[in-house]
Amino acid sequence: MKNLKSIIATVVVTLSISCTNSQNFKSVDVAEFKSTLEKNSEIQLIDVRTEDEFKGGHITNAKNISLSSETWRPLVGELDKTKPVLVYCLSGGRSKRAASELKELGFKEVIELNGGYLAWSKANPQTNSAWTGMTKEEYAKLLISDKIVVVDFYAEWCAPCKKMAPYLEKMNTELANKVIIYRIDADKNKSLFNDLGYQGLPVILVYKNGKETFKKNEFVSEEDLRKEIN
Repeated sequence: MKNLKSIIATVVVTLSISCTNSQNFKSVDVAEFKSTLEKNSEIQLIDVRTEDEFKGGHITNAKNISLSSETWRPLVGELDKTKPVLVYCLSGGRSKRAASELKELGFKEVIELNGGYLAWSKANPQTNSAWTGMTKEEYAKLLISDKIVVVDFYAEWCAPCKKMAPYLEKMNTELANKVIIYRIDADKNKSLFNDLGYQGLPVILVYKNGKETFKKNEFVSEEDLRKEIN
């Protein structure tokens, strides 16, 4: 029994160490990210979003190297591995993957922006581009209905969003007599998404008689969502 307890303890400690070391880069908030940018002139600032996302607004002096592009590896290979690299995406998912890859490629110092460009834009409103996409007034009108209104903020690159899409489309057809489901692309309606204060995707909301009765900023299963609208 003692041997068994010893083995279990060893496994727990090993797993704990493994989890602690799994993130081999530094993830910081907006304030520290900005401070680092301002203090070091040798910083290599990388925006790993798509070209279209980048054109919609980005941090000054950032270089766009999309993580989803075939040119990702060749282009980051041109960077100086001895100098600090700061990376960001929209909400933090892609930049964490990019930061991990950069460390594996041998970059000495890699810093990732936790919360991504959404967090940066919220903290630095003067850097935002002009309002684009759906207005607040247009969005508010969507919520006024005799039916139950479900709002799904998503993005094409968001894995949980893609997983939810089929059942949302199915429910929109099956429950058309009592439910309206609006799927809103957060990338194309970034101004609205930022103004509502959301960070990360997906965001699922349920409104009944114009009042919010449910909100989740993460994956929601079909079973759980059906419970909320019944």
